Amino acid sequence: MTRWVDAARMAAGTLTTVPVPAPRVIDRQVAARAMLLAPLAAIPLAAVAGGIVWAGSAVGLSSLATAALALGAVALGSRGLHLDGLADTADGLGASYDRAKALDVMRRGDSGPTGVATLVLVLLVQVGALTAATPATAAAGVLIGRCTLSMACARGVPSARADGLGATVAGSVPRAAAVVVGLAAAGLAALLPGLPWWRGPLAVLLSYAVAGALLWRCTKRLGGVTGDVLGAAVEAAVATAFVALST
Repeated sequence: MTRWVDAARMAAGTLTTVPVPAPRVIDRQVAARAMLLAPLAAIPLAAVAGGIVWAGSAVGLSSLATAALALGAVALGSRGLHLDGLADTADGLGASYDRAKALDVMRRGDSGPTGVATLVLVLLVQVGALTAATPATAAAGVLIGRCTLSMACARGVPSARADGLGATVAGSVPRAAAVVVGLAAAGLAALLPGLPWWRGPLAVLLSYAVAGALLWRCTKRLGGVTGDVLGAAVEAAVATAFVALST
């Protein structure tokens, strides 16, 4: 039970701004469980996104402004962690075919033109899709993106570096557990109100496919995943889920 408490603290403390005590121990087992708990840790962010979409509709706010506010709130509630990872990953992939140079570009933290352009384009897709979202689909998209973290950290997925967040969580999640998370996400998504039963599972499948394709590309180019790559995968999955769930 103590390890699960530490995992919950790690998940919430890493993925959100929710104030929680620091984990007493962080090891491979705790890291794996934290990635499995990532969707649960993101429930407050999902609730905020859904609440803003509901409130915007209730007061007659434009759908574009509502979508932007919802995404801004989620970004604020996650410290912009995944958006930063998306920009850094794009810069690294666009910088050089030399693995060491690409990883060095990603480590610097400043965003170049490739990263900025990618960030803008993905956010435009997310905002555009959210303009047609319901509170339930807005919340679901946020959670589906975090579900893919267990796949991204499944055993067999290497770390591109020997240190950092990616090295701590990469390859830590048992594959069976990652599959269970994906199936649970698909099952719960089938219950989304106002949509055909198959629409939610399809959104989960497409989100996993897009995140998986990005992970495959990064593994080939960088030799594995980093914390930035994990963030990029989340944002790509969220964008895909929003598009697939938009009404």
